[in-house]
Amino acid sequence: MFANKIWWITGASSGIGAALSEALSEAGAKLILSGRNTAALKDVAGRCKTASLILPFEATDFANIPAHVETAWRWAAGQGGGIDGLVNNAGISQRSLAVETVFDVYRKIVDIDLMAPIALTQALLPRMVKRGGGNIVAISSVAGIAGPPLRSAYAAAKHGLIGYHDSVRAETVHLGMKVLVVAPGSVRTDVSKNALDADAKTRGVSDKAIDNGMDPKVAATRILDALRADTRELILAEGMEAEIAKLRRADPNKLFDLMAQMVAQGYAQQMGAEKK
Repeated sequence: MFANKIWWITGASSGIGAALSEALSEAGAKLILSGRNTAALKDVAGRCKTASLILPFEATDFANIPAHVETAWRWAAGQGGGIDGLVNNAGISQRSLAVETVFDVYRKIVDIDLMAPIALTQALLPRMVKRGGGNIVAISSVAGIAGPPLRSAYAAAKHGLIGYHDSVRAETVHLGMKVLVVAPGSVRTDVSKNALDADAKTRGVSDKAIDNGMDPKVAATRILDALRADTRELILAEGMEAEIAKLRRADPNKLFDLMAQMVAQGYAQQMGAEKK
């Protein structure tokens, strides 16, 4: 399924994106690696076994996305094919109470986590359809299914990401497209350290749930297994986080009460996310 196919991964410089790039390469795929950190992308490419194009760009530079798509498509053609898979993975999180959060946090996170993947997909999708189809993977979050405390901007963007990709799936499956939405829980990455605080500044510290989260390599393996099985939604979470996703659909009132109870018991203070 992956041998000699060409996959484009955004946010490929670290975390799930880097692990998924290595796993795809191990399975024989050629890679287009995108992100902002060129040096880190080169490091990931050096760990991969197959041909790769390093294509760094700012995800929210919407005006230049069509040009980046053209560059990627030309490279793919030079490799003997087109782009077979797109992984919309790049993103940024948040740790702050909504009542204390400046609007710029919402604008930044929605632009990066929702508008950027929409812009890239819209520019690439017609080419994939014309060529006969392919795969799109959207890395959302359990927060895209349930709205947890301290993540109102992140949850808004990740909910939107699921909605957009669900619609694209419905509209293009008959045209050969397959869409997998992945909703991870805590994965051992820098997502919490890089999250924005209430003033739109980088938080700079991680948290226990993330530090004890799933190994990104395990996450990547499960995503590839889901692609092989033509899975359409993967809840990539364990324990309580997996239960949160289930509760949102099975017993939402129970979940709403649980989340409110967490805040009442000092969750924001425990996370160091409440202003003094």
